[in-house]
Amino acid sequence: MKSVSPRGCAWGFAVGVLLAACVVDVLYAGADGTSVLPTASPVWPILAVLLVGLAAVLWPDERRPERITPQVRTAVPALISALYSVASLVTLKANIFGPGEVLILLCLLFVAVRHCPPRWAWGCGALDVGALLLLPVRYLGPWDADVLGFVAAGLVLVGIFAGLAAYLRTLDYRRTVAVTDTRRSERVAIAADLHDFVAHHVTGILVQTQMARMMAQTQPQELDPVLAGIERAATEALASMRRTVGVLRDTGEEAADRRPVGDLAAIADLTDGFASPIQQVTLRCDPAVSDDLPHEVQAAAFRVVQEALTNIRRHAADAADIEVRLRDDAGRLEVSVADDGRGGTQLPAAAHGGGFGLVGLKERVTALGGELHAGPRDGVGWEVRAVFPAGKS
Repeated sequence: MKSVSPRGCAWGFAVGVLLAACVVDVLYAGADGTSVLPTASPVWPILAVLLVGLAAVLWPDERRPERITPQVRTAVPALISALYSVASLVTLKANIFGPGEVLILLCLLFVAVRHCPPRWAWGCGALDVGALLLLPVRYLGPWDADVLGFVAAGLVLVGIFAGLAAYLRTLDYRRTVAVTDTRRSERVAIAADLHDFVAHHVTGILVQTQMARMMAQTQPQELDPVLAGIERAATEALASMRRTVGVLRDTGEEAADRRPVGDLAAIADLTDGFASPIQQVTLRCDPAVSDDLPHEVQAAAFRVVQEALTNIRRHAADAADIEVRLRDDAGRLEVSVADDGRGGTQLPAAAHGGGFGLVGLKERVTALGGELHAGPRDGVGWEVRAVFPAGKS
């Protein structure tokens, strides 16, 4: 049986409350003159207002046409509601409003403040607020003393919804900035690694060239293997640059700290150093995995294991069995780290990290044409898995 997340339950409850409130609005509008409810007004205008508002609030993002922008979503229903209120003043006819329309306008205000572009957020939000404050005038008239009470209550609700939306928008902005900074830092790190790859290959070319010059006079018949080595090192250097340099944009002129570049052999030392008396780390390396992979692929694989083990220590210190696996998957290198932790940790909250390590890791993996997946395992625990195109080019 598929479980329902608490977030899904909360969303379903909110939708149910909104629909129930709209039903109340329709019942108010359709009440007859003998009812304890106010005198009846035509049902179809309020029904049209509610249907447009519900479509704007509940229409799923993935199914909404691109032309239905947040500006259109929040402005059109509010404009229709405001026109209905103005028409009530012009015709001097009382028209009912209820909790459904109030909730819809508050939801639209929330969407306007949080999701509309900055230049539009003020205008769309003001339109939603104006439509909300016009509701009591629709029924009571502009000079009724009770209007002030409704307006005061409306302003309190406006402050709550707009304040919450502005707070969440601020959090979204901060996360966007943090993700951007993380990606930029990771690109700088990739640039440093690229320098190391090229330096490694060029140094090999230089040494073998010097050897070839000496052999040219003493052992000319043995030059062919040396020249082949020079050709192989040059090819690998070009391949490293071609696979990596495309993502090194907009990194500025900041100097990158030189970090040691790990490889597949270093993963064994990494897992041995991570193990503890209460945690067993098992490294399973497929014999089909070649030791002659491109240097940038080996470095990225090392970083995947390093980041995954770091996250286990931060977020799943209760994990007893950790498995690191290197596997050849139809010519591709698959690296996975799985644990059986349930989320227990003894680290202070400040040491848990901001959650951006995987963002930078994904940037590194995709830069090499690979894929990164991180998520819960079947049963208990967590798994990080990366797949790299391991073939040379």
